[in-house]
Amino acid sequence: MSVVPDLSAKIISVFIGKVENRWPDKAPSAIRKTATDAVLTLKENGFLEDNQADKEVHGGPEKAIHHYAADHMDHWRAEFSDKAEFFKPGCFGENISTIGLTEENLCLGDVLTMGTAKVQICQGRQPCWKLNAHTDIAQMAPSFQRSGRTGWYYRVIEDGEVKAGDEMRLIERPCPNWSLARLIKARFDPRIDPDEAKELSDNPILSQAWRKSFLKKADRNFIENTDARLKG
Repeated sequence: MSVVPDLSAKIISVFIGKVENRWPDKAPSAIRKTATDAVLTLKENGFLEDNQADKEVHGGPEKAIHHYAADHMDHWRAEFSDKAEFFKPGCFGENISTIGLTEENLCLGDVLTMGTAKVQICQGRQPCWKLNAHTDIAQMAPSFQRSGRTGWYYRVIEDGEVKAGDEMRLIERPCPNWSLARLIKARFDPRIDPDEAKELSDNPILSQAWRKSFLKKADRNFIENTDARLKG
């Protein structure tokens, strides 16, 4: 059993959203979220008060909560300086914002308290064209992916209540060799070692969607085309 680091952070903000028809030529979305001070109920599919538009690719038990590190906002303000005012907690459609928890110090499978609930990290985020439309930056999704600063998703281990100001604390670390930074880099690496991809495809803690993606990447002849996802 690996040693669990003493790692915790206070939730800066909690965000929820409603489905909106924001773009005449594109599908509806709930990516625009609003901060709330309410006590929210967290269950298997996420906050009862939150919504997703396309439930085939958003939400569900393995994308119940999206967490994004506010630590990264300075990076994006520098990257897109003409839009610097846009980059603040909640701007990427995340549900949870903190300072001190990032892809560098968290790992696949980490179990954390979240208010009175318990959650487990099960995959990173795969950015799509909605980020481009939402931010009005054509290169947002590709830049997001290249940076590795994508945030991550939780599955809910124990239902509970969550509000801004609650503490999150790491309590279990079953996969210490797979930092989120390493996992996310592997997911988007077109030249990943097939043996490494196979290892990840066999990891029962990883979400089913990412296990399937890594199984495809275990084939040396497989070439992933991300144009539709990133450009729309």
